[in-house]
Amino acid sequence: MGPHPAVAAIRLAVRRVLHDILIQHAPGSADLPRDVPHDPPPPPPPPLVLVACSGGADSMALASALAFEAPKLGIRAGGITVDHGLQSGSDLRADEVVGRLVDLGLTPTESIAVTVGRDGGPEAAARDARYAALDAAARRHGACAILLGHTRDDQAETVLLGLARGSGIRSLSGMAAVSGAGGRYRRPFLQLDRQTARKACMAQSLPVWDDPHNADPAYTRSRLRHEGLPALEKALGKGVVEALARTAQLSRDDADALDVWAGQAEASVRDAAGLLECAKLYALPPAVRRRILRRAAIEAGAPAGSLFARHIEEVDRLITGWRGQGAINLPGKVVAQRQGGRLVIRQG
Repeated sequence: MGPHPAVAAIRLAVRRVLHDILIQHAPGSADLPRDVPHDPPPPPPPPLVLVACSGGADSMALASALAFEAPKLGIRAGGITVDHGLQSGSDLRADEVVGRLVDLGLTPTESIAVTVGRDGGPEAAARDARYAALDAAARRHGACAILLGHTRDDQAETVLLGLARGSGIRSLSGMAAVSGAGGRYRRPFLQLDRQTARKACMAQSLPVWDDPHNADPAYTRSRLRHEGLPALEKALGKGVVEALARTAQLSRDDADALDVWAGQAEASVRDAAGLLECAKLYALPPAVRRRILRRAAIEAGAPAGSLFARHIEEVDRLITGWRGQGAINLPGKVVAQRQGGRLVIRQG
């Protein structure tokens, strides 16, 4: 008799991701002279994959699947939990999570305490602190990838949050299955729902911790999860989560294609001095032109996380609605202005 269907589903999802990691990180064969004797090079150490685990059902299911699948593929598997310090006793809970990861056979395991700032609101600040800690852990342990337990439900919530911000197609594309420097972050569960992960934990008798912040209406994502999505399903019928996740993938495909187009078009709209020519920008489709403007603003020093659609729209009007208006102030003390038919974007 095989494993519970939910357990089989999470293991298959993780196995596929681990296969991709092995292919990506397979050592290339060196071109050695055939007529010169040589010792074979020493085999490289097995790759290390970490799982980011909060102790919740999603990440515990992910940790258990990694612990089961990695040894069969010759991959070392470890675990990291991040203590945000936002609740009383969070350090003790982090130690408990480390103990559960050790019980699963994961090594190395580590608890990392972080200080959460205030920039961008509590959710964004916690996310920034968490990813900074995970990046540092990957470098410290020499890990080639970190698995994250985001599910299809998380993806649907992310799409709706992007829709509410009016941030454009890239925001509607949600979370990528592979992201981060060198494809460090992998999300095996984006095609699985939250209930599958919870059922897998129950089937394996895995203890889980339900973060009270996930049910706190003070947080936007919590309100969306417990009020917004149920209301949408009541009004539109079942299948809303699946449809939103599908929208994310379609939007990501479109956004990726437009990014490539913008990258190829950028060189053609710059003059010999590297300045953007307004007439040539005007001739481009708006979606392509605005991507070029956004990239130019970021290269000039505007923080990507603080650069919103409304900022780019104002810069775009220097191209499409030129009436002699003055400079546009952007985040990061960057200024955009039109001078002699050229668009100049630089630190003010």
